[in-house]
Amino acid sequence: MTSAGGSVLVRYFAAASEAAGRDEETLTVEDATVGAVRAVLLERYGDAMSRVLASGSFLVDGVATRDDARPVRERIDVLPPFAGG
Repeated sequence: MTSAGGSVLVRYFAAASEAAGRDEETLTVEDATVGAVRAVLLERYGDAMSRVLASGSFLVDGVATRDDARPVRERIDVLPPFAGG
C-alpha cells in the first residue's frame, strides 16, 4: 500500500549522508514512491544529492531499486554507489 502524504523515514549512508548533512530524517511525501522521494531529495539538497543519486540506488523493503514507481511504505535507505559492487 502506498503512503499518500505520509511520513517516510529516510536513512542516508556514506556520501548520501554527507550530501544531506545527516544520517536520517522523516519526510512527508505525497503518494510516496521512490520517484517522489527522489524529487524531494533533489529539491532539498541540490547538486550534492544529485551526484549521489545519479549512480546510487535506494533500498526499499530490503531490495535495492532505482525504479521510480516502486511504492515506499515507511522507510527508504539512500545508498551511494559502492566500489566493487
